Amino acid sequence: MYGNSPVSGQSEPDVELTPEERRSLRNDLSRVAAKTRELLPGEFVVGSELSSGASGPEAMIAVQPPVGSPVSAGYTPEPDTDLRIDDQECTDLAQGLAASAALQVKQAMGNDDTPTAQ
Repeated sequence: MYGNSPVSGQSEPDVELTPEERRSLRNDLSRVAAKTRELLPGEFVVGSELSSGASGPEAMIAVQPPVGSPVSAGYTPEPDTDLRIDDQECTDLAQGLAASAALQVKQAMGNDDTPTAQ
């Protein structure tokens, strides 16, 4: 669901964020990244970024597992919408990213490992 896919639809090219909206969105991204870190062991690297793309501002949260492919969730604000990431959406994003990253590790490890205990 969140693995390497956008969180919302495509945006209009003329979306501009005020400095306060930018700061608020950065804080929300940091919150999602922090919640994601809480769900994963320290070997997983979690980061977030807010940048300006061809179609306006683009927000990204990404997880690099210790093995396997990175996973990310992107968000491109749409005109005249609430830019805030509420608590429920923050939790959903963090859980989805953590689950996708854990799945990447499982797929990269395969079934060749022998269990350490039975």
